[in-house]
Amino acid sequence: MKIVCISDTHSLHRRIPEIPDGDVLIHAGDCLGAGNLDDIEDLNHWLGTLPHRHKIVIAGNHDAAFQETPDLAREALNNAIYLEDSGVELEGVRFWGSPWTPPFMDWWFMLDRGQPLREKWNLIPDNTDVLITHGPPKNIGDEASLGFRCYNAGCVDLLHRIDQLSLKAHVFGHIHEGYGEYVRGAMRLINASTCTVRYKPINPPIVLDLDE
Repeated sequence: MKIVCISDTHSLHRRIPEIPDGDVLIHAGDCLGAGNLDDIEDLNHWLGTLPHRHKIVIAGNHDAAFQETPDLAREALNNAIYLEDSGVELEGVRFWGSPWTPPFMDWWFMLDRGQPLREKWNLIPDNTDVLITHGPPKNIGDEASLGFRCYNAGCVDLLHRIDQLSLKAHVFGHIHEGYGEYVRGAMRLINASTCTVRYKPINPPIVLDLDE
C-alpha cells in the first residue's frame, strides 16, 4: 500500500506544487485556514479532484469547525474519511486518528498533559497499523521555535503509548519545523507538515510504502 502524507496545509492546499498518486492520502490536521465551514467545503472539493482511492483527514488545533460545529463539519467533508478518536480498516490496514495536542497557545483540540491526554492515547487499539495524530510524540519532530527559544512540544504520554504498540507508521504534523522522516525501532515516524514555519506550503508530501 502506497500512502501519501500531508499535514498543516492551512487552506493553502491548492498551492502545493505536486501531490503524488497513491492508494491512501493522509492529512494529519490543520487543514483549514480560518477554520470555518467554507474552508472545509473548499478542502472537500479539492480532495475530490485527487486520484487516491482513499483519503483520511483528522483535525488539528486550527480546525475550529470540527470542534465547534462537528456535525456540519463532517457533513461538509464527504470526499474523505474523517477520524476523531476512531479508526478505519482499508485493504487490510488498520488506521486510527486523533486530533489532540498538549496546550500550545489558545487553539482547538487541546488537552492538559497527563491524565487527560493519556485517556485519549489509551483509546488507540493495540492492533493499529498506522497511527495518525496531529501532534508529535516527545522528542521526535517536535522542536518548536518561539522567538530565540526552542523547546520540545511533543507529548511524552503519546511516546509511551506508541512504544507499547507494534505500529508500522505514525503520521503527524503540528510542529512545522519538525518536517521529515524519523525511525524508532521498526516504526517509521513522519512529520508531514506541508507548510514551513513561515506558512509557505512547499514541503513535499512524504510517501510511505508499507510493502517495503
